[in-house]
Amino acid sequence: MLDPGTNVEKEPAAPDASVTSTPIGKVGPFASLRIRNFRFLLAGSLLFSVAGCIQGLGLNWLVYKMTGSGTILGSINMVLSATSLVMIPMSGVLVDRVDHRKLMFLKNIWMFAIVLGLGFLLLSGHPNISYLFAFAFLCGVIQTLNITLGQVVIFDLVPRIHTPNAIALLQTGGYLTRSFVPVIGGLLIIWFGPGGNFLFEAGVFVLIILTVTQLHFPAQKPSLVRTSSFQNIQEGIKYVAKQRVTRTFVLLGFILALFTVPIIVVLPPIYAVKVFHGGADVLGILISSFGAGGIFGGVATAYVSRLDRWGLVQLVSIFMLSLCLMAFAFATKLWIALLFLSLGGFFEAISLSTNQTLLQLSIPNDLRGRVTSVVNLNAALSLVGCLLAGVGADVLGGPKMITVILAGAAAGICILVFMFSPTVRNYRLSQGIASNAAKKTGE
Repeated sequence: MLDPGTNVEKEPAAPDASVTSTPIGKVGPFASLRIRNFRFLLAGSLLFSVAGCIQGLGLNWLVYKMTGSGTILGSINMVLSATSLVMIPMSGVLVDRVDHRKLMFLKNIWMFAIVLGLGFLLLSGHPNISYLFAFAFLCGVIQTLNITLGQVVIFDLVPRIHTPNAIALLQTGGYLTRSFVPVIGGLLIIWFGPGGNFLFEAGVFVLIILTVTQLHFPAQKPSLVRTSSFQNIQEGIKYVAKQRVTRTFVLLGFILALFTVPIIVVLPPIYAVKVFHGGADVLGILISSFGAGGIFGGVATAYVSRLDRWGLVQLVSIFMLSLCLMAFAFATKLWIALLFLSLGGFFEAISLSTNQTLLQLSIPNDLRGRVTSVVNLNAALSLVGCLLAGVGADVLGGPKMITVILAGAAAGICILVFMFSPTVRNYRLSQGIASNAAKKTGE
């Protein structure tokens, strides 16, 4: 790959990070957009985020309207997370052994098929809650592979010096879609019903598949190890346990999975109905406001690499996200709730981007899939958090108190980490880039 100031259009593959000496502070916030592969990856990521927003909104709204139960709403998300958890041992092995381009085709074709099938089932006029549980199960089968693959392919297509910038832009794109697609999704439900909502999502997957055809991957060297799936996941666990930096940032990611993500995933339909006395339109506005804040957070992350102290930036952003969610819980007017949700989205975008970047920079290439699948064990915590959020909303008479409990726990953990973990307080982005350039398995 040529330097940012030259023509990068003809170069399909990302070079080793060690071939570039550009200081991290000199990389522009949009430098990765010069890379053709990254532009198509970003387009596909944006479309996938569109599909995910439409699906999440449609599924959660349909479940809550059919049952009126926060427990069942949490259970649907638990099924999705539990299935993802079971697939974790296989996902890392597939990513390390199978051509990444083929995997991208397969997972998007899978999603197209099951979304199209659910859309037609709902349009048949006989919606059944069992359809939705089956759909959550089938989505969970592919979800872990999608997450693991998404975190790995960026290192196939973008030079190491540009990866912090590229990951920030991918996060920004995701929040961009989350800022307006939920409103569109709410209107789709009103105009065409849940069945039409899912058929629209199926059309989006067709466009995603087209973007994959435009990606040019470097020659992949699959792992020569032919051990079982569980032996491979053990390799990833051993690496995380041995490497202090990787272990530390994995644990920080668990805070988000257990305490803050369930608030955003499970509770908005209950807030829309019970607190703000609205329907699908209010639900769409709530989720969109969180996404709108995330846009600015993603852009801020693209610039914040100049600060270098990304360990501290990550910790502060998680703490501020927790405070914003607690403030949201106490809001009685919709516009105040939207303000705090927007601020929450801003800080979540920064925390996710910095966490993912520092984690991936701490992993060697030939173990990346297996270690990333270990990182995605946070699906187990998300499973617990989603069920706890749903049950807590029922038991505590609404979503307010369970929001305060979960977000308050996250804030308290951040304070403890700041006090007792110099790794987080002092870790610099430049350290991660330098160590990844020289990292080899077994170090």
